[in-house]
Amino acid sequence: MRPTLIFLTTLCAILPLAATAQSATNTPPTEIENFELQTDAVIVKGVSDIGSVGTEAGTILIRCKESDNVTSGQKQYAMAVTIENTQAKMTLFVDYDELDTLIRGLNYLSKITFNVTTMPSFDATITTRSGFRAGAHSERQQGSIQLFLQFTGTPRILVRPDQFAQFQYLVGQAKTALDTARSKEQGS
Repeated sequence: MRPTLIFLTTLCAILPLAATAQSATNTPPTEIENFELQTDAVIVKGVSDIGSVGTEAGTILIRCKESDNVTSGQKQYAMAVTIENTQAKMTLFVDYDELDTLIRGLNYLSKITFNVTTMPSFDATITTRSGFRAGAHSERQQGSIQLFLQFTGTPRILVRPDQFAQFQYLVGQAKTALDTARSKEQGS
């Protein structure tokens, strides 16, 4: 009887923790995705295309996104990054409050040199809440530094410096477009 009581007590203590862990892992990582999950509200989702970058792995599309809870009057803004190829399409969101840091990170990565570390190899990355990653990689300080973009759980998408610069420019354009949308909201 005593072992059964201990087992049941332990089980009762663990189950709420497991339920909490389960719900935490199912929560979307970005503010805009959580915002769009609101119930008992009308949510309007607006999208604006900014541009695209062609790579060997597919086309990377940049869009701006505005989500409006017309019931409460609250809005959220984000940039959508989509990789599209013949086999799949995947989109990750970068919340508005992450864009300045992402832009600074992209700027740093675009100028990175072998002198970034005293070690012979390096990986330098910036990662957003959604798992979108941009980075630079080098082995043994030989050849060129490889720039890449990556989505959660997918292989790196190698990009040439001109493609990286184009991506960087589009992210800047998205930030400018979102700044304009936000200023219109604050003006009304």
